[in-house]
Parts: sequence; C-alpha cells; structure tokens
Amino acid sequence: MAVVVRGVILVGHGGVPKGCPQDVVTKLKRLEGQRRVAHLPPSAEEMELDAKIRQWPRTPETDPYQAGLEAVAAQLQAGLGDVLFAVAYNEFCAPTLEASVEELVKKGATRITVATTMFTPGGSHSEVEIPEILGRLRPQYPGVELRYAWPFDLQLVANTLAEQVKRFS
Repeated sequence: MAVVVRGVILVGHGGVPKGCPQDVVTKLKRLEGQRRVAHLPPSAEEMELDAKIRQWPRTPETDPYQAGLEAVAAQLQAGLGDVLFAVAYNEFCAPTLEASVEELVKKGATRITVATTMFTPGGSHSEVEIPEILGRLRPQYPGVELRYAWPFDLQLVANTLAEQVKRFS
C-alpha cells in the first residue's frame, strides 16, 4: 500500500502591488479578455506581462493583500498539523497554482487538497479557473490525487461572518 503524503495549497486572488505601472495591468487585462473571447491560449506578450506583474517586488506596504493571505496561511498551516503546505495566487502575484502543485509534488506530496479564500458561488476564479487548472494538472501527475475543497458550506461562512460582526457590535 502506497504511503499518502498530504499537501495543502491555499489559493488567494492576488493583488496588484503599489508601484506597478497601471498601463501594464491594463494591457494584460485587455489581452486576457481578447484571448478568452477568441478561446485561444495566452500569447507570448500576455505571458510576459503576467510574469512581470507576478514578479514585481513586494513588501507588506506595497502589497497588503499578499501579506494578509500569508498571515492567514500561517494560521491555517499551524492548524493542519503535519502537511506539506504552499500558497498560490490566481493572478497578479506569484506563485501560480501550477507552480505550487509542482513544488509540493517535488517534496513528495501524493494527495494535495486545494482550498481558496473565495467563499461564495459565482466567481470565475473559484468556479471555473481553479477546476480547469486542476483538470490540466491531473494528467501531468498521475500518481497524485488533486482535490478541490470547494464549494464552501455557506452556513459555515455565515457563522464565521456572524462571529466577526459580533466582535464589532
């Protein structure tokens, strides 16, 4: 019987860091939109712009979203016990989900559970993109079980939000 080595990846949206030129972001989003309408793969220019934004230098001051997600990730990892752990971002920030899966597989993960901070139905990242990426990755890693911990139980989400509201009431 094979040994199961568990891994977890927390996926956040990602944010544009302060100081990143807005024209670069605008051009990337325009190219992405055109590609999606035409149902084409990303162009070299789109991939170059995406990489430029994802690799832009960041600090907690220039990218508070990244700092916040990493703080949540640290708390999550501490609560999960002995698992391999990584963070990933849908856009604007590195690493990508693909890179984080590759990292955990290289470390020996055989069962990876992917969770996202995007809780509600209807989002293109959580409902479409993450499942599509995992679908493309599964054939590349036939010995690895890739699970997606989604959709969320909306009652649990509401309970968490109610506790937050009570803290401020």
